[in-house]
Amino acid sequence: MELTGIVELDVHGMRTEEAVDAIQKKINNAKNNIYRIRIIHGYHGGVRIKTAIREEFGYGREPKILRIAPGQNDGITELILREY
Repeated sequence: MELTGIVELDVHGMRTEEAVDAIQKKINNAKNNIYRIRIIHGYHGGVRIKTAIREEFGYGREPKILRIAPGQNDGITELILREY
C-alpha cells in the first residue's frame, strides 16, 4: 500500500504499446489515496513513450486524469489524478 499518495511506474525498456498498457493498468487500479502517478520513462533513448503518454492520456481522453505535469527531469512525466 502506498502511504505517500504517489505511485511510481518505471517503463524503461518497454515498447511504447507495453508502456501505455502498463500505465492504463496503474490508472485503473489506483485507490482513492493515490493522487499522482509518476512515470519514469527516460529520455536518452528517445521520446516515444513520453509522446505516447501525452497523446493517450492527455486532453481529457482519460477521465481519471486531471492533468499531466512534467517531472523533476525530462525522463519523468506525472499524471495528476487529483490535487493534493
